[in-house]
Amino acid sequence: MLFTGSDIVGTAYERGFAVPAYNISDFGMLTAVLAASEEVGSPVILLIHPDDWEFVGDHFLASVFAMARSASVPVAVKLDHGATVEQAAAALRHDFTSVMIDGSLLPFEQNVALTHKVVQMAHLVGVSVEGEIGTIGPRDPRSLAEMQDFVFADPAQAKEFVDDTGVDMLAVAVGTAHGVYPPGFVPELKLDLIERITDAVRIPLVLHGGSGAVDSEVSEAVKRGVAKVNISADMKTAYYAKLREVLADPAQREPLDICPPALAVVRDVVRHKAEVLGAVGGADDYVYRPAGVGARRWVEGKATVQQ
Repeated sequence: MLFTGSDIVGTAYERGFAVPAYNISDFGMLTAVLAASEEVGSPVILLIHPDDWEFVGDHFLASVFAMARSASVPVAVKLDHGATVEQAAAALRHDFTSVMIDGSLLPFEQNVALTHKVVQMAHLVGVSVEGEIGTIGPRDPRSLAEMQDFVFADPAQAKEFVDDTGVDMLAVAVGTAHGVYPPGFVPELKLDLIERITDAVRIPLVLHGGSGAVDSEVSEAVKRGVAKVNISADMKTAYYAKLREVLADPAQREPLDICPPALAVVRDVVRHKAEVLGAVGGADDYVYRPAGVGARRWVEGKATVQQ
């Protein structure tokens, strides 16, 4: 079932759990994530990063949307870390049901301006927007020194950002980073900070860099207002480690023999994350309102009604 981003995250926020969001970059990940989510009755968000989109191409999106619509659990398809208005507009033209615009590395005023512009555009067609404040950092930080450069989100600034942009959900820097952590670093979520930001903004919070974080801390973060958690490295590391293990046998050459063990590991990760986020059985909490039915559609800069 294809849902809008607001519907899928808003319900989780109201019911006290978080929706797992997975970065998808091949067909195997797509099928395994959806299959495991259906097994445990968990809603799920399929994240498409601009770099991955360029790699897989527009034709892959047809499979993403077809499988999302036919899934037995709520699914949203989201642009992850869009960097420009043009990338967000492209996602709207391709019927993504949510977009993220990331201006967190810009000066605050520029981040507000960029995010507000995307919100105005996306809301015309009923699509939710996620913004980001604070510094969550580059993908796969290489040293402990890089980790010291992070800037935590500030509750007062978070409220100003939400008020000025109208975002539907907010990614905040509270102790995690993107990708794989450097040796010797253990992320520590600032649970008190999450609670203070939630009290200030009163909209769902998003935890990026969900991979590598301590499960118990993530579960506590969910209790304090995090309603979406992005997951990439934990899934992909397990996936490719298993592939390498299978491919160590030179006799293995058929995809039907090579891929299933790796996809089984992906399903294990998805089932585990659903438990950590309290999302097991969460699909039962949703009322289905098909995304895109009777909605407006963004075409060449104008909003038109889709019949």
